[in-house]
Amino acid sequence: MKNLIVDYIPFELSPQQIQESLKENNGKLVVKGVLQRADAKNQNGRIYPREVLVRESKKYSENFIKQSRALGELDHPDSSVVNLSNVSHNITEMHFEGDNLLGTVEILTTPSGNILRELFKNGIKLGISSRGMGSVEQVNEDDGQGGQALKVGDDFELIAFDFVSNPSTHGAFMYPMNESVDPNQTQGRTCGDWCKAEDIINKIIRGE
Repeated sequence: MKNLIVDYIPFELSPQQIQESLKENNGKLVVKGVLQRADAKNQNGRIYPREVLVRESKKYSENFIKQSRALGELDHPDSSVVNLSNVSHNITEMHFEGDNLLGTVEILTTPSGNILRELFKNGIKLGISSRGMGSVEQVNEDDGQGGQALKVGDDFELIAFDFVSNPSTHGAFMYPMNESVDPNQTQGRTCGDWCKAEDIINKIIRGE
């Protein structure tokens, strides 16, 4: 039985990389990074076989990237359909280097894309998240320690890559956010970078 499969990888950019990209692309933000990894147990305990990931990346390139519709969303929906009203970016190229699937991503001037660009410019750490449909099976790891992992099945179908800021809600830790209340504090909260991200988003919505 196929289920929605989502996995996360950190996607960090330096201020210098952002400024260079904006300058070289006439004000457009174009970013590059690792989209997914093959034959390695990830933080969700899953392994993507290389042959499956190679096959799906080729299909995605042919059917989506080459047709300029490799769209992704800001924050992860629990859906197998890309919601156009929340699209923030478009993948323009991807290729393998070793077991790493790397990609080039153009941030769009959509409402969600504008928020994503401002988050990057303000140094907010984000993650890239693959979304697909498929099954998994439990396998023993070849690590000599009796470890186990979930191997993604041959029926896996890649849907999209999304940018995420709070993967902990989906059971994975990719973006170190702190939201906690000081037991010695009578009111208010301290939430680190997440408060900064909220403030940026609210300013964009208000048009400031």
